[in-house]
Amino acid sequence: MPKLQTKMMAALVTVMLLLTLVITLASLLSLREFSIRAATEHTRTAAEITLVALTESMVNGTIHTRDSFLQRIAHVEGLDSVRVIRGPLVEDQFGHGLLEETPGDAIDHAVLINGEAVYTLSGGYLSPYFRATLPYIASSQGEVNCLSCHAVPENSVLGAVTLTASIEPMRQAALITVFFLVLAVLAFALLCLFFLKRLLNPLVLTAQEIQAAVDQASAGHFDLRLQPRSQDEIGSIAESFNRLTAGINQKLSEIRSNVAHLVMTQPSQQGDLLAETAQTVAGLVKVAKFKQAIEEDEHISEVYQRISDVLQEEFLLHTFSIYEVDAQQKRLITVNVDGIAQAPTYWCSADINEHCRACRAVRTGHRIDGIDHTSLCRSFADEARKEESSYLCLPILQAGGVGCVIQLVLSAEEQARIPTQLPLIEAYLREAAPVLQAKSLMASLKESTLNDAMTGLRNRRFLEEYSESLMSQCKRRESAMTLMMLDLDYFKTVNDTYGHDVGDHILIDLAHIFLAQVRDSDLVIRYGGEEFLIILLDTPAAAGEKVAEKIRLAVEEHQFKAGHQLINKTLSIGLADFPHDGQAFWQVLKFADVALYTAKDQGRNRVIRFTPELWLSKEKY
Repeated sequence: MPKLQTKMMAALVTVMLLLTLVITLASLLSLREFSIRAATEHTRTAAEITLVALTESMVNGTIHTRDSFLQRIAHVEGLDSVRVIRGPLVEDQFGHGLLEETPGDAIDHAVLINGEAVYTLSGGYLSPYFRATLPYIASSQGEVNCLSCHAVPENSVLGAVTLTASIEPMRQAALITVFFLVLAVLAFALLCLFFLKRLLNPLVLTAQEIQAAVDQASAGHFDLRLQPRSQDEIGSIAESFNRLTAGINQKLSEIRSNVAHLVMTQPSQQGDLLAETAQTVAGLVKVAKFKQAIEEDEHISEVYQRISDVLQEEFLLHTFSIYEVDAQQKRLITVNVDGIAQAPTYWCSADINEHCRACRAVRTGHRIDGIDHTSLCRSFADEARKEESSYLCLPILQAGGVGCVIQLVLSAEEQARIPTQLPLIEAYLREAAPVLQAKSLMASLKESTLNDAMTGLRNRRFLEEYSESLMSQCKRRESAMTLMMLDLDYFKTVNDTYGHDVGDHILIDLAHIFLAQVRDSDLVIRYGGEEFLIILLDTPAAAGEKVAEKIRLAVEEHQFKAGHQLINKTLSIGLADFPHDGQAFWQVLKFADVALYTAKDQGRNRVIRFTPELWLSKEKY
């Protein structure tokens, strides 16, 4: 790409050359025109003298000596030849005359016919010879009456005078003049170029420095400064540019430092300042959107899934694990493996699921970098070591302890790029930490509101919240569900006799008996007071009766502590099932309650299955 200075000088030289050419051509044309005009006047004068002389010779009777006169005229400086041409009317009157007085060419004939003078270059446009042919018109006016000698009409053409003159001396003089004029113009042009170059040099150098600064700025560097070379607008431009780049560099450095502070990393002192800052800011915008999204999620599982999506989509990681710390049971729960929720533990030893302190990240509370030393954490799976993978474990701190652990399992290619992306990954996790803690706390609070504080069983509020879900599950699987209402017989007597503390302990023991007699998938609920509800999933009423009888016998055989005494208690149970006894949860529950009061009415310590007849006699209860 041509430099600005070269282009400007080339343009100026071109203009000067064109100007010189124009002046030269204009001078040549002007001088040529001047030479022609001078020759025209010179030949016209000589022709007029010749005509006057011939007239005088005619009057004086010396016309026969005209030949010597014409020869003398021809020797006048500036003339090459003089010739007289006799017209037809004169020839008719006086004969042909001299041999050279006959018309010689078409110009002579034309002048004799139309009587108009002709002035032209003889031999072409560049010929150095000028020719003038002037007519000799007969006139009776003036001092000499031509008609007194010539028997011709008024204004007849008697003849013509042809003169030739060389304009070569004038042309040579003109060429010399033009030569010196061109030299003067060229000298002036060179002088102008010299001063223009000096004048434009600061502008050109400033423009080149601006171009270099812009090239560096496009690469993210804003530390190049211009040198002010003059006190005019060019110097002002340089100073303004320096202030601009200094301001941009300062502000971008501040932004980069602030951004680096946000992602908790050290700002790079080299590289593309603008691109790095823009990239980091774009990443922080995504982090902010991520935080907004997880704050609006309803369940903590959705937050974990979003973390999984970020690892896969934003950082192109496909082998990782997400663990949640169960602080009460001191174990790790595998939440997500390689983007699959609730997948079994793969990248770590299964020991961490039973003892959370087997995880080095949980035990230390800081990042575990196994990129260079995979043996740093003993819980990293042997199968993963065989695949020549490394790991990076990032704990998420909540309420002063480790609440979650994100384990990144890295290939060789990922080991090279992830360290540069790690600050942004940790920014995502820092934003997720308080949200996970809040949602975990909310889940715990919600869980506490759904459990009975004394027995640890689910309470009636849980039933109100999840009853529809239980029904939908049964309908979807087309399975039966048995509801058992259980009530401890004569429980009021226990409270009155032994006190409420003993009554509470009996209820706790009763809850343990119920849990021991049912499956983990079944639900045991403290419905109120000494009344309990057991929901047997995927169980029809016939099978439910057997479970109810087993529970009744277990309670009957159990001896409860009442202070220093052991006492026996019995249990009354009523049950109904879905879908045989009813199509709605609360309807089936009502039928089980009716069966319970029937058991009470029939003597207690028994199991009664609901029948339609019991509903007809419900008024007595």
